[in-house]
Amino acid sequence: MNRHSRVITQDKSQGASQAMFYALGMKEKDLNKGQVGIGSNWFESNPCNNHLNVLSSLVKKSINKKNDLTGFCFNTIGVSDGQTNGHSGMKFSLPSRDLIADSYESMVQAHLYDGNIAIPGCDKNLPGCLMGMIAINKPSFMIYGGSIKPGRINNQQIDIVDAFQSYGNYIIDRNENKRKRIIQNACPGSGACGGMYTANTMAAAFEAMGILLPKSSSNPASSKEKIEECEKAGDTIDYLIKNDIKPLDIINKKSIENAITMIISLGGSTNAVLHFLAIAKTANIDLDLEDFNRIGKKTNVIGNLKPLGKYLMHDLHKIGGMPIVMKILQEKNLLYDDCLTVTGKTIKENIKHIEYNKNEISHIIHFDETKQSHIKILKGNLSPNGCVAKISGNEGHYFKGKALVFESENHFMDFLTNNKLNDQEKIVFVIRNQGPKGGPGMPEMLKPTSAIVGMGLKDNVAFVTDGRFSGGSHGFIVGHVSPESYENGPIAFVENGDTIIIDVHKNEIIWKKTHPNQIKKTYYNQKNQEKSKYLQKYIKMVSGSENGCITF
Repeated sequence: MNRHSRVITQDKSQGASQAMFYALGMKEKDLNKGQVGIGSNWFESNPCNNHLNVLSSLVKKSINKKNDLTGFCFNTIGVSDGQTNGHSGMKFSLPSRDLIADSYESMVQAHLYDGNIAIPGCDKNLPGCLMGMIAINKPSFMIYGGSIKPGRINNQQIDIVDAFQSYGNYIIDRNENKRKRIIQNACPGSGACGGMYTANTMAAAFEAMGILLPKSSSNPASSKEKIEECEKAGDTIDYLIKNDIKPLDIINKKSIENAITMIISLGGSTNAVLHFLAIAKTANIDLDLEDFNRIGKKTNVIGNLKPLGKYLMHDLHKIGGMPIVMKILQEKNLLYDDCLTVTGKTIKENIKHIEYNKNEISHIIHFDETKQSHIKILKGNLSPNGCVAKISGNEGHYFKGKALVFESENHFMDFLTNNKLNDQEKIVFVIRNQGPKGGPGMPEMLKPTSAIVGMGLKDNVAFVTDGRFSGGSHGFIVGHVSPESYENGPIAFVENGDTIIIDVHKNEIIWKKTHPNQIKKTYYNQKNQEKSKYLQKYIKMVSGSENGCITF
């Protein structure tokens, strides 16, 4: 059990190390035990994360009940995507993923833990922790912090996206009381944002990949099931260490394809594209943008979950949770069910007992199989390296409009506040200088898209950006445009009045100049303007979005 930690607990030359363990109250017999790092992303100012210390304590207690293991809690950072959206703090959101991965690896490897358990909450926590676990490749698994309960107004469910959209409503009706009621009731406690936004998307994908215990992704943050999950952690990590089952015994091309199938089937976040490219790169597994189109051709959206549908993760939990979805996908021959999971069993073995009644779950699960994949990888002269579209089908599959160009998200929001839009004209809003280097950090665009939805204009506009869209965004949206503006990609030279065509059936995004012979050679950019020393380092290291924005 102590195949790694024995170096510091048993070697007589490591007396100082051992003295420090005695300072913690440990006894001589404790130094013979295996040591497990329990890494959470706890911090107080975000409901996605503010309960993770409680879960960590339960996990530690479960581990310390074992005769041969000792648990040690530690923290790595977290960034609230909800609280950083719409201002300069969002620059730090995506970079935090790689910082989490590096710090997680540093803690576990520096202290020679024999195994580790990650307890993430918010969006970038999940891929960050998993990338760290893969780099370490010691017996490990993940416990998702869980999602939040629905908010309620007038006996109707609301959530965080309603709070984002409240500003667009306010621009139209100037009803401050209505706005306040929404923001005061949207988030009733701890847990990650409730729809199939990025945190829940990644959790669902990780359960399909086998690195979470069954139901972990759908057990709500405040549920008795989440408590029970933590109380079983000692048995799970004990089994993994004894049998030397490591992340790379579970994570391979087939299990990653299972994860992508789950993302598409539930209408998940486009951020998952970035994260899985980075996860695959960390694991030395071949994965590229076209794999998402390939898997998407055979996978339908069956989940009626926000933002593309009506319901929340809490509702999915009430009908049986993620194992129900996996059972349905297995029945459609869409999962590699021979893949190993952290239970020590295959997916097939984990879900063999799962039963469901179609009539009882049909409000959340579509059985008509008519909705095509909402994630489309587009290429064309506006994005030669590829970009990611999130198209539910409700918007149609073709959009042609005149470009209206903005140099930043704030530039767009100022315009929206001070101008009345023609609700008949087809407009493609282009927000550039938002890429991994140009943002920097590839800021999300939930604030602009939410405002447009709140104003009732989403059917007549499209968004194109070299930045990202939040998992909560919906409408005709295209992000991750590469090469980005900072790198002199074509998006840098788009001007007001140019025509942009988005053709989902052809997987194309085409840019047509109004005056083809007059391509502007100078344009606004943010090169050398970033003051943060950390973000300056990030700009130098980060790859393009088509490579997952990795920093190694």
